[in-house]
Amino acid sequence: MAVSDAARAAGFIEKTAELNVVAGAAPGGASLVGLTRDQLKDSLAAIDVPERELKMRVAQLWHWIYFRGARDFAEMTNMGKELRAKLSTAYTLARPQVVSEQVSKDGTRKWLIRMASTGPLDKGAEIECVYIPEVDRGTLCVSSQVGCTLTCSFCHTGTQRLVRNLTSAEIVAQLIVARDAIGDWPGATPPDGAFVPSDGGRFVSNIVFMGMGEPLYNTDNVVAAIDVMSDGEGLTLSRRRITVSTSGVVPQMERLGAEANTMLAISLHAVRDELRDELVPINRKYDIKQLLDACRAYPGLSNARRITFEYVMLKGVNDSDADARKLVQLLKGIPAKINLIPFNPWPGSKYECSDWERIERFSEIVYRAGYASPVRTPRGRDILAACGQLKSETEKLRARARMMAEQGIGAEGVYAVGNGE
Repeated sequence: MAVSDAARAAGFIEKTAELNVVAGAAPGGASLVGLTRDQLKDSLAAIDVPERELKMRVAQLWHWIYFRGARDFAEMTNMGKELRAKLSTAYTLARPQVVSEQVSKDGTRKWLIRMASTGPLDKGAEIECVYIPEVDRGTLCVSSQVGCTLTCSFCHTGTQRLVRNLTSAEIVAQLIVARDAIGDWPGATPPDGAFVPSDGGRFVSNIVFMGMGEPLYNTDNVVAAIDVMSDGEGLTLSRRRITVSTSGVVPQMERLGAEANTMLAISLHAVRDELRDELVPINRKYDIKQLLDACRAYPGLSNARRITFEYVMLKGVNDSDADARKLVQLLKGIPAKINLIPFNPWPGSKYECSDWERIERFSEIVYRAGYASPVRTPRGRDILAACGQLKSETEKLRARARMMAEQGIGAEGVYAVGNGE
């Protein structure tokens, strides 16, 4: 069931996954897209590729899958026909299914993506992924869970169930899907009329783990996915252009910095524990002091590698001058920038966005204290693709399934109806 207000009021902090998938595994198993080098090696060994050839063959697959974006083994012309035939028989280069694509008037794109089935009773979990283009960069917002472990009261995703963690392959596959869709491979071109960066660089230049889910409740898969995304012989994204956002899973923060070496963002949103307990209930486990102590200890922290503190502006809740001054006081000594986020409304939310004059006043106080305090321009609001608005269609589909069952319509009709919305 979706998380109710009563459940939050009772102190409900975390949800339990409905399904468990082995970390790093690729549900369905057939596609090689998204796999790590070790997983590709195991896949090749399983079709009897000789041990002495494995390193070379992994390098070849890696180049074709992650550098060239190959969709058919027949494209891999530096491999023999016999090996290509073996690969085609045993595996595919299939991507997750794009159920729908929405394009905002500002050029933002949101994809509803259905992952491969994990078993006979699973039609495939669905997540959302968002591409935000600007003139000099293209940012892909990826999901790390189907649903979310947490129950943040201002976040649409937090109102739904946690189905399961995404595997590392499924996280990487979101980048592959995006690059397919916008023509971000050698020799490819973007769709007619698409808004993509015009500076001559890659169309996807930045990754933010700010989609569905709490990344640090899926650290194994997030770290493995970052390794694939940042590999210099494939997708070649700089780790300094990858940002992982957490609501404050303190025990995993040091590991993230040590193993993934990415930029860090903290969903702070309040400067007093009693308010943060309500807005971000994980604060009841790891309070503001513990969180900020973990930030000060984050590996690689420096003026060149500042932590971003995200602060959603909620009218009459956390937007006073006193809140701004307290925020500056709390962050003293932490190389940081403060990202002020106008609240993005979603159906059923009890919050409102702060008035623009109030946001500007808050920003001015923070700026005068010496912190960069940009106000994030809302992108994709018209397609519910903005911060805090992502939500899987899974709940809609299940509710529709019950309704259609009552009307005597088969389950296959549920997905037919869902695709048209």
